[in-house]
Amino acid sequence: MVIATQASTLSLPQINPGVNSVLDYLILTFPRIKADTWRQRVADGKVHWYDGTVIKAHSPYQAQRRVCYYREVEKEITIPFQESILFQNEHILLAYKPHFLPVTPGGVYINECLQNRLRKTTGLQSLQAVHRLDRATAGLVLFSIKPETRHVYHHLFASRQIDKTYQAIARVKPNDTLLGQQWEIKNRIIKSDPPFLMTVASGEPNSQSFVRCIAQSNDQALFELNPITGKTHQLRLHMQSIGHPIIGDNYYPSLQEKTADNYQKPLQLLAKKLQFNDPVTRSDRVFTAPNNLALIN
Repeated sequence: MVIATQASTLSLPQINPGVNSVLDYLILTFPRIKADTWRQRVADGKVHWYDGTVIKAHSPYQAQRRVCYYREVEKEITIPFQESILFQNEHILLAYKPHFLPVTPGGVYINECLQNRLRKTTGLQSLQAVHRLDRATAGLVLFSIKPETRHVYHHLFASRQIDKTYQAIARVKPNDTLLGQQWEIKNRIIKSDPPFLMTVASGEPNSQSFVRCIAQSNDQALFELNPITGKTHQLRLHMQSIGHPIIGDNYYPSLQEKTADNYQKPLQLLAKKLQFNDPVTRSDRVFTAPNNLALIN
């Protein structure tokens, strides 16, 4: 059994979903975890309020109070790729995330995530990611070090004050001439079924990206992507919408049968550059990943 050393937290919603106890809420909120598992965690004292007070089986639901619990998995897979730190000062840390490594704990991953790996190597237990990349995507991730300045870096992303550049490789027809072509994609992205998938729907657009082809070789092309909004799986869907789904994508255009990770065939999507004005130091920041995606001739 692998148990997280750092607590995960959640805030109980202002509107009670119809439960009497905190335990009932956890069982309702996390249906993939067996109810008996939650009962055992509570009985073992592994669930507590943010102030450290242990939550009992009949502790009543209290709106907006923060609950702490510790993620557990039977066995955790080791991701055989190494992250690297590209920049660090007293407020932020900028890291390169390899393919297949999640940014934060989730599913069967607890310690094998970028955040917990960096907490271990740096000793900075307050380190927290201020944005996310899909587990399948490689590239730059910004972390906050100081809790007192964390909100201003979160605000950069929430208010779209940060320029993001990605690279992607897609299959193309050998007789296509795409080099230099540009696309502006606007559409409406909503949740699909199963709920971890997204889909393009009719209605007012809620997503926007700019895409440009910057290289082409035989049946592959390299694209530069600049997302304006940040919807889940936005770039994957936008590449699909122009007829060029990203190589290695197991979700789009069709969901593939779930298998063990094929480390030889990663999703060809890279978070290449982050550019913003630092809200604390007031200096312009331009961070670039040390590698590029490469076309196979």
